[in-house]
Parts: sequence; structure tokens; C-alpha cells
Amino acid sequence: MGQDSSYKVLNRWQASLIYITNQVGIGILSLPTAMQTLGLIPGIICIIGMGILVTYTAYVLLQFFRRYPTVLNCVDCFRIIGGTPLAMVVGIAFVLNLILTCSAAIITMSIALNSISEHALCTILFILFPAIVSWILCMPRKMKFLADFGIPCTISIFAATLIVMIALGVSDPGGAPPGWDKEISLVGNPSFAQGFTSVLNIAFAYAGNQAFVTVMAEMRDASRDFMPSMYILQIFAIPMYTIVGAVIYSLAGQYTTSPALGAAPLIPAKVAYGILLPTLLGTSLVFGHTSIKFIFVECLRLMKAEHEYDRNTKRTWILWLGIGTSFWVLAFILANAIPLFDSILSVSSALFVSWFTFGISGVMWLYMNWSVQFKGWRKISMAILNWTIIALTLFMNGVGLWASIDQLLAAYNDPEIPVNSSFTCADNSVWRQLGIEV
Repeated sequence: MGQDSSYKVLNRWQASLIYITNQVGIGILSLPTAMQTLGLIPGIICIIGMGILVTYTAYVLLQFFRRYPTVLNCVDCFRIIGGTPLAMVVGIAFVLNLILTCSAAIITMSIALNSISEHALCTILFILFPAIVSWILCMPRKMKFLADFGIPCTISIFAATLIVMIALGVSDPGGAPPGWDKEISLVGNPSFAQGFTSVLNIAFAYAGNQAFVTVMAEMRDASRDFMPSMYILQIFAIPMYTIVGAVIYSLAGQYTTSPALGAAPLIPAKVAYGILLPTLLGTSLVFGHTSIKFIFVECLRLMKAEHEYDRNTKRTWILWLGIGTSFWVLAFILANAIPLFDSILSVSSALFVSWFTFGISGVMWLYMNWSVQFKGWRKISMAILNWTIIALTLFMNGVGLWASIDQLLAAYNDPEIPVNSSFTCADNSVWRQLGIEV
């Protein structure tokens, strides 16, 4: 199913804003803790290395889109590669991954609301409110609305992290006692599970690839404008990830928190969380909208009503509203079932992000170049690279899932962690995590 030209409205700058909103969100909040676990040097290498690799995998997505310009999302790509059975498997994984990402976003918003209000309401309600707002924001059907939302989201994440870094530069971390001695590791000494979970959390910060094709399908000239918009994204994201992760960890030391804003003193942290809310809503909006649109397209295909994709009919709006409502109900349930920020990020990364950010591009490259992958040194080099990407993805998939589940079970069995059960009213604010009375 192609797309009417009325939906192809995005230029490179609008696409860049959507990509920044899509990628630079909740993932950045786990990077200082990842650096604390891995150490400064391995953490910086991992952030920069993954950023470069993600830029390459995005280019492969563009190559596939150029060859098959009628695809509307990454699942369509796999319908071409492996037919309906493979598309069904990838589609289920695609939706589950986006639901987990949106669940992580509303968990972070509940932490923000609990921290700002000093646990004024049950945490379940603080998860419910962002879910309702996100549902409302996902109701417009065109992605141009997401571009309009991109500027405040970008300003929001930049300002929130800047406030925390300045606050830590002029005062001690919120959880630090008087006369504390800072502990900084250039190279960490984590257990295998701890280290691998941190790598997965860094991978989650680059989890935008899954929505790239969906946005490409609404660009005026994706072939010309996609890579410039991608360079704009990574020129913004990679330095920001590196600076935020390194600076907050270097200033907060052993009192680094996840999400990272809680490392700041009480008042600056509250201000930062308040300013961060547009970014968190932007994350839930982009990923929620991407998933809803995918399910919407698939339902129209099943109904043999593809011609109604661009039409504002009663049937299309009932379908859109029903899908959107179901999606956010599931996200709300998952956010309460796994209410730990780091754990839901690492589970999502191990199960899905490793494939949607890295692995699928390797599969696409091999599909396009299978018969010529060993013709000439350039093709051989690219084949080795893409086979390696697939092997690393499988490793992250299997070993990463074990590591993330191991860390999740350890958290649930740790009496010092305030939120260690599902569907709880317990305070998940950063102050409670640090044991600070406010």
C-alpha cells in the first residue's frame, strides 16, 4: 500500500526534529549510571561507538527504502524479505517494543510527578495520568504534528540536563552527606550482568531506528533528505549523550541516580523534572503514534480498505481511536507490572532494541546483496560488517535477556529498593530511592 502525496509533507528539518524527539528522550537519563557501572572510559567509548554504528544502520534502512519506496514501516520491509509469516513475527515484536518504550516513558513521568509533589498521590495514579495525556496526544493521525512538538521537546531535555549539571557543579549531590569523598572510576569493575545491563541501557538511548522508516514514508524526498536529517540527529545526540553521561557521573560520583536528574540537590532536581515533562511526553507521543499507525495500516489491509488510509471517514476514526486506546491501556498495565526504570529499559533492549536498532539493518543488507556479498573486497568487507552486526545482535538478545532478568529479580528481592513489586502505590521518587526525607 502506497501513500497519498498529502501525507508526504516532511522536509529534512521537520524530520530532524521528529528524529531528535524520537531518540533523545528517556534513554539519556540512564547514561550517567551506565558510566558509573562501566567506568568513564569504557562508557564514553560505548556511547560514541554505538552512535557511529547506528548512523550506519540508518543508512542501510535508507538503501532498502530507495529500492522499495512503497514501504510504510520496518515491518513492511520484512514482508518483502520473508512474506507474511516473517512480517507477523516482526510486527508483534515491533509493537511490544514500542509498548515497553512508552511504558518506560510513563514510569519516568511518574517518578517526576512523585519527586515534584513529594508523593502526593498513589504511584499508580501518577502512572495513569501521563498515560491519559499521551493517549490524547496520539490522536492526530499525521506525523507533522510530531514535528511541531519537536522544538519544545528538544529544548526541554537540553534545559533539564543543563540545570542538573550546573547544580552539581556548585553544590553536592542530593544524597551526599556533609564532607563526602567522591568516588570516580575510569574503568569500572562490574559483574557480567551489571556490565551488560549497562551496555543495553546505552543501546536503548539509540533506539530510534524502529521509527525511521515510518517517518521516511512521510518525507517529501526521503532519498535526498533522510541522511542529512540523520547527521543533524547524531551531531546533536552523540555529544549530548557523552557530555551528560560523563559530567553528571563525574560530579555526582557514587551518588549518581537513574533517572539521572535525581542526582541534583532537591530544588534543582524538582525544577529539572518539571522542565523534562515535555520531552517525556514527546517520547511517548512519537513511539505511541508509530505503533498505532502500524496497527492501523495492518487493520486496513485485513479489511481490504487500504484506499481509506488517507481518508477521514467514520470507520477510519473509530479504528484509530480503538487502536490508540488499546495501546495505552497495555502500556499502563506494563508500566505497573515492571515499575523499575532501569529494568524495563534493559528488558526492552535485550528483547527488541538490539534487533530494531542493529540487527534488522544487517538482515536488510544481506537480502539486498546476497548474491554479490563476496564479489570484490568492498562487498566482502561490508558482508563481514553486517554478519558481525547480526552476531552481536544475537549475543545481546540472548545473553542480554539473561542479564536483564537477573538484575530485575535482584531488584525485586532487594528490601532497600522502594518499588520492588507490581501495581504498587509505593513512592518511586528519587528522594525515596536515595533514602532522603523531604
